[in-house]
Amino acid sequence: MEVTAPRPGGSAAGFAMMCLGMFMAVLDVQVVATSIPTIEQALQAPADRISWIQTAYLIAEVIAIPLTGWLTRMLSMRWLFVAAIAIFTLSSAGCALSRDLPGLMGWRVVQGLAAGTLIPSVFSAVFLLFPKRRQALATTVAGVLAVLAPTVGPIVGGWITETYSWHWLFLINLAPGAVAAVFAAALLPREAARWREARSLDWLSLALMALALAALEIALKEAPRRGWLSPAILGMAATTVGAGAAFGVRTLKARHPLVDLRAFANRDFSLGCLLSFILGGGLFGSVYLMPVFLGAVRGYGALATGEVMLATGLAQLATAPLAVALERRTSPRALSAFGFALFALGLGMSTRETIHTGFAEMLWPQIVRGVAIMFCLLPPTRMALGHLAEDSIADASGLFNLMRNLGGAIGLALIDTVLYGRAPHHARAIGTQLRAGDIDTAKAVGIPLKLFALRVSGPIDSATRAMLQPMISRLAFARAANEAWAMLALLTAGALVGLALAAPPRRERRRSGGDQPCVLPIPPLRPSPRRTREGAWR
Repeated sequence: MEVTAPRPGGSAAGFAMMCLGMFMAVLDVQVVATSIPTIEQALQAPADRISWIQTAYLIAEVIAIPLTGWLTRMLSMRWLFVAAIAIFTLSSAGCALSRDLPGLMGWRVVQGLAAGTLIPSVFSAVFLLFPKRRQALATTVAGVLAVLAPTVGPIVGGWITETYSWHWLFLINLAPGAVAAVFAAALLPREAARWREARSLDWLSLALMALALAALEIALKEAPRRGWLSPAILGMAATTVGAGAAFGVRTLKARHPLVDLRAFANRDFSLGCLLSFILGGGLFGSVYLMPVFLGAVRGYGALATGEVMLATGLAQLATAPLAVALERRTSPRALSAFGFALFALGLGMSTRETIHTGFAEMLWPQIVRGVAIMFCLLPPTRMALGHLAEDSIADASGLFNLMRNLGGAIGLALIDTVLYGRAPHHARAIGTQLRAGDIDTAKAVGIPLKLFALRVSGPIDSATRAMLQPMISRLAFARAANEAWAMLALLTAGALVGLALAAPPRRERRRSGGDQPCVLPIPPLRPSPRRTREGAWR
């Protein structure tokens, strides 16, 4: 395969275009999520089906992510990105022009398939385009944009829906997408496509993988509502396990595997994937839980919610230079431990929210989490991908990013289970406490104490019940949200246990000087052109 060198500065400029495309794809998820009620009204869609515009996207995305390695081998990194961002842009136009829910869902599937390869491609490019001394900076740029997009998504989505129409949620992708496609095609290193890879595609493995991931996504979406032990959820869980096991066995025996699962034999890659999974649960969980709390308890709209959440993004940006400097000088395990401990602390700081909690009370927990995120992302990325053979990076990057998405999906399902399972319990307990004359509970609910002191003993009349019910529901939801924050904090702290249990053997620590573990690269599946580590492409 012929590889031509990029123009001077082309690697950095081409990488910037890849980051732009990735940012738009990640932003799209959150922008649409905050505006689902507006889309529901505009399309006159059934309330129980409108969420499928997100679910369809996420299922398609999670299926496409692990295909990044195979698609990179077939199309090359350059043409895979150009094709993906072009399809994403055109499907965005299709979404904007949709006139009914089925049409919008169809275009969202196409969008998700295209978007699924963008993030893994960017993180692969970090280790393929840049010499080792610049990889930390490149990882930081990609990481900041990947975690900043969900943070600014609510304010962007809220502003668009309040200022324009829902169509602009998708139309904003057109100009950046076109720019990224054109300039990436011109600036990224040129490689000849290897179309013969298409002949080696294992269609059965692809079907098994798609079935397993789709069943898992649907099960996680429906489990909080139907119940984790309901027949439908158990059936989908069995489908996920059966199809996933068959896919794993077939892939490990295949001469030309669809996804190179041998990457998990690498100790540091497996640990990096575990940390990516935990980060996905904490990051996506916190970005989801804050708008839900502010909307249900405080009655905030999308724009007001986005303004509150902006603090996390600003903290991430401010911390990025420090993270780069420390990432070059510190053990990735030690830096990861610091990051996850700080992130767990930031999540734990949100466990005392009340019905009056707003920007001031949420500021410091957000700052702590924003500072921590970069230390949770950079070191695990280097740990997982920094020591692999170059022909293994694209496959490994797909798996690494898939773990973060799956962690996020499971985290959201657990949050919904806590919120909507525990809130009714808290509401009953609050009602019991009010009937018993508990003044602290009355104060927490927001009942004026003078009015509460004048209450009449006996059954509550219908008018009083109608007045109190929304107030009780708000407090019950706030208490359930506090339990969800505590759950996220405990799960995030689990990363510290994983780091402790997966400490490198003494032999590896001696060989690596105690800083970076020495890991044998995964043998490449096929020969590839030589690329230098000290330059970009030569």
